[in-house]
Amino acid sequence: MSDDHTHVQEFFGARAADWDSRFPDDGPAYAAAVAELGLRDGDRVLDAGCGTGRALPPLRAAVGRSGVVVGADLTPAMLEAAVRAGRDRAGRLLIADVAALPLRSESLDAVFAAGLIAHLPQPEENLRELARVVRPGGTLALFHPIGRAALAARQGRQITPDDLRAESNLRPLLASSGWLMTSYADEDARFLALAVREG
Repeated sequence: MSDDHTHVQEFFGARAADWDSRFPDDGPAYAAAVAELGLRDGDRVLDAGCGTGRALPPLRAAVGRSGVVVGADLTPAMLEAAVRAGRDRAGRLLIADVAALPLRSESLDAVFAAGLIAHLPQPEENLRELARVVRPGGTLALFHPIGRAALAARQGRQITPDDLRAESNLRPLLASSGWLMTSYADEDARFLALAVREG
């Protein structure tokens, strides 16, 4: 396992048990972001880096009983917290690295990724892997329940020019990874960038 993986697992593993209680009011923001993906009944969607599975219930509601919802995360403790919260009933949980997903190419209609991009060790390659598993014309949502400035303030740091989530950095990064960014919002209450899989 790479040092990046070990660091991610240690960071999130230590916080998994009380993750949901630390951010108890994020549910409506997740549901609103899922709604903007434009999912339809029967669609197949991945929650990449699903953590405790907070997006799984709204994703299941969006795709209906005939749809497929998969939550993938690198940290076993996060998936265990998702099971304790009963969110495994909304989708199938996988211990998986988004850099090498155990999914067929073009097998999904959409990917939802909350708080993921800052933890990608190789963002261009990792976003390309997400594109691989989505059909052409499928969608990607990069989401965070608070915006960049609010998150930086919470963490006691300043936003830097190399922030991957800055529109000027994210748009070309997505383009080089097989995605066309279609909308971008960075507000105190949320961050949401939507993209369409090209090809």
